[in-house]
Amino acid sequence: MRIFLILTSFLLTSFSFAQKSYIDSIEKYLKKYVKEHEVVTGKDKEFVSFFPVTEKYRLNCRFERTMNSPWFRMESSGPIKKNYRIYGIIRFTINDTAVTLNIYQSQDLMTTKEYKDHLFIPFTDATSGEETYESGRYIDLEIEDILNDKVLIDFNKAYNPYCAYVSGKYNCPIPPAENRLTVAIRAGEKAFGKAH
Repeated sequence: MRIFLILTSFLLTSFSFAQKSYIDSIEKYLKKYVKEHEVVTGKDKEFVSFFPVTEKYRLNCRFERTMNSPWFRMESSGPIKKNYRIYGIIRFTINDTAVTLNIYQSQDLMTTKEYKDHLFIPFTDATSGEETYESGRYIDLEIEDILNDKVLIDFNKAYNPYCAYVSGKYNCPIPPAENRLTVAIRAGEKAFGKAH
């Protein structure tokens, strides 16, 4: 019995440490994100806010590659629309809801050395227009993040497009209908300048 209690105590301590370590690493990541932000500067950085970090929104998703997906012009907040294709589909469950999201690849970025393996997930959810930016948020990833038909998606890193801070200046991709979720993703960046 004593060994069982010691083992249980050790496991709980280890889990608690791992959880705290994860939260600390994400909070450090978010501070760096605000500090290095290219659009929000000076005192305005105080208005960048996030949901509390939680591992609930760090999800190991099933990935399905979409072969020979056609290029299409993704809708944008401005007059310039760029070509994207569906690179693959992820599936996961959150808040007892089965979710499917498309991962997109940019035709323009594929021609650059730095971003040739870049992928992104634009999405809206039940918080959009209320707690978060109405036109949606983004998550970035790389092709190498996908291993054995699995990919780790961390919604704590979801961020706003530049259009969330300055209207009419940027051409921000608007999430296609397939990536508009009915479930609430209360993780990542909140609407700019709003107190929640």
